[in-house]
Amino acid sequence: MNVPMLDLQAQHETIKADVMARVASVVERQQFIMGPEVGELECQVAGLCQVPYAIGCASGTDALLLPLKTLDLQPGDEVITTAFTFFATAGAIHNAGGTPVFVDIDPVTFNIDPDAIARAITPRTRAMVVVHLYGQMAAMERILPVAAAAGLPVIEDAAQAIGARRQVDGAWRMAGELGHVGTISFFPSKNLGGWGDGGMMVCRDEALATRLARLRLHGGARQYHHDEVGFNSRLDALQAAVLLAKLPHLANWSAARRERAARYDRLLGEVPGVVTPVVDPANEAIFHQYTIRVPRRDALREHLTARGIASMVYYPVALHRQPCFAHLQPIAGGLPHTEQAMAEVISLPIYPELTDAQQDAVVMAIREFLA
Repeated sequence: MNVPMLDLQAQHETIKADVMARVASVVERQQFIMGPEVGELECQVAGLCQVPYAIGCASGTDALLLPLKTLDLQPGDEVITTAFTFFATAGAIHNAGGTPVFVDIDPVTFNIDPDAIARAITPRTRAMVVVHLYGQMAAMERILPVAAAAGLPVIEDAAQAIGARRQVDGAWRMAGELGHVGTISFFPSKNLGGWGDGGMMVCRDEALATRLARLRLHGGARQYHHDEVGFNSRLDALQAAVLLAKLPHLANWSAARRERAARYDRLLGEVPGVVTPVVDPANEAIFHQYTIRVPRRDALREHLTARGIASMVYYPVALHRQPCFAHLQPIAGGLPHTEQAMAEVISLPIYPELTDAQQDAVVMAIREFLA
């Protein structure tokens, strides 16, 4: 049985009429740059994230880069982050003028270890970028006091976590809500994905929101008037239109992913050698990925591929092992949990349209391999 990693065609069939109507409206109006759809989407995402301000931009990478640029980083300034994430996290730090400092992960959730953050702070530290990996939030209630004590802003990389939430001090807080800035990606494979690149920044500070909005428009609030050197990082109106059609379905899609994850848990929970994902009890995850640990991971991938079943490894080479960062000084003691995850993790197909039969085929192939 063929089981793709993600089936966007199946998703499109369920919402085709709404999406095409939204897109047609933009085409008829011919207002492709900063059309009204962008502002409408910003308002809706701000509401979802429980913040007053949301600023659309060209990609999830730019959503990280622009807030980092507001810190005016100088050579030698350090930004603490995880090595177990997509390259854009550290690439944005570098391109903003900072030096990434990679710390280890919690081996249970794969998210950044708050204790490792505390140990990595030096007089050169200027900020930290906290990634909410695979769709569940990091322990922000532990990270924020560490950051506050050192006077450091926290940027939340919520590229994989739109709609995820965590109970903090008895209240549900959304991914992107608690930090200095929260960043979102609308890459097509995300839980809320467009028809191309797109991103958004969310925050609570009006002055910061104003500057971010200026930076995405070549540094000027008015055309041909530039207060600083910015970027061409506008969210296309066509992308905003697609996302507006999809956004009302996001909560149901997230719930369906949780149901698929729970079924995987039941089916794989008794398979020797498989470690299923652990969701922190404080979290409501959105399962952007369903990531297990297994021995002989690469051989398992070959086995699945031979049976028409897709899988992915996020991430086979962590950032501290990338050639472009080979010059960076390693953290004392290394990153043992990151190294172990690199060798063991494999992500299985998970999406709302995944059928029971497809899921059964995935599990049967894993059982067959590990038998």
